[in-house]
Amino acid sequence: MSLAGPDNFPATSLADNLDKKLLVILRDGRKLVGILRSFDQFANVVLEQAIERIMVGELYCDLPLGLYIIRGENVVLIGELDLEKEELPPHMVRVMPSEIKRAQKAEKDATELKGTMRKRMEFLDFD
Repeated sequence: MSLAGPDNFPATSLADNLDKKLLVILRDGRKLVGILRSFDQFANVVLEQAIERIMVGELYCDLPLGLYIIRGENVVLIGELDLEKEELPPHMVRVMPSEIKRAQKAEKDATELKGTMRKRMEFLDFD
């Protein structure tokens, strides 16, 4: 591994990914895909042709965002996408945004129901 600079950081950086298609995962769980156009020392990044990919179960939807600036403190992961491979597994089904919103609501409702059921059953003390 080559080393760069006095601090001995690896020579790889976001500069190696300029003009490449990247996946950016944010702290709030959102997944953005776009072409890296710029970045700074704080990992603030600018994506061109950005989309937000929303996945619920086997359904997904891509919401176009255009030119998108992401503050570095919100970035959890940045990774290059392999253009030779499919981005998603073949079983994933692309749907309209309205359908994804319904699926998200149903998933949220199911999670809330599970939480309320657990609270109702606390008296059984399974430990």
